[in-house]
Amino acid sequence: MDTPQASQPVPMVIACALTIERLALRGARAGAGTGPPVTVLRSGMGPRAAERAVLRTLGEAATRDAAVIASGFCAGLVPGMHPGDLVVAEETRDPRGTTVCTDTEVLAKALAEALPGRTVHTGPLTGSDHVVRGPERADLRATGAIAVDMESAATLWAAQQAGARPVAAVRVVVDAPEHELVRIGTVRGGISAFRVLRAVLPAFFEWHRSLLLPRR
Repeated sequence: MDTPQASQPVPMVIACALTIERLALRGARAGAGTGPPVTVLRSGMGPRAAERAVLRTLGEAATRDAAVIASGFCAGLVPGMHPGDLVVAEETRDPRGTTVCTDTEVLAKALAEALPGRTVHTGPLTGSDHVVRGPERADLRATGAIAVDMESAATLWAAQQAGARPVAAVRVVVDAPEHELVRIGTVRGGISAFRVLRAVLPAFFEWHRSLLLPRR
């Protein structure tokens, strides 16, 4: 008689584009402890690279059913945003459509608790195939988006194409309308955003744990 197999925890994939982002998130595996298996995926820059990397990763047996979080840096679109502010996407948008994120309220609350004093913004996160500068910010803001990056929308779109699963996007503002940066990591704003990104992992694990709770 076969012994029943214990159910395996749902894995989690944290996808980012840049080496510096992956460096900030490198504690995810160690922080998992007895929690879910965690893969920190560096996809490379741009929506096409993100899509390819996510589909490839979710095609592997170990991560086929993984919950997916897109993370890293972003450009804030709302006047008054500052480097180091957090953005939790309620949905991501790109020319292919909209992907609704899972348990946004849980994630925003967990981030506020993990990073007291940091502002957490929630709203639509839009995708771009290039770095957004100057007046283009206002055009994107007029669509209702609160932030923009090049990979989140493609990451979550690809994740859903690979099969129904929980998805989320959490970004740290590295530049904003009044704090535009030329290069990440060369000024105070970039350093502040890096430190915040290092501190988001407990909130990611809290979000993942909430997925296992019964729905009311």
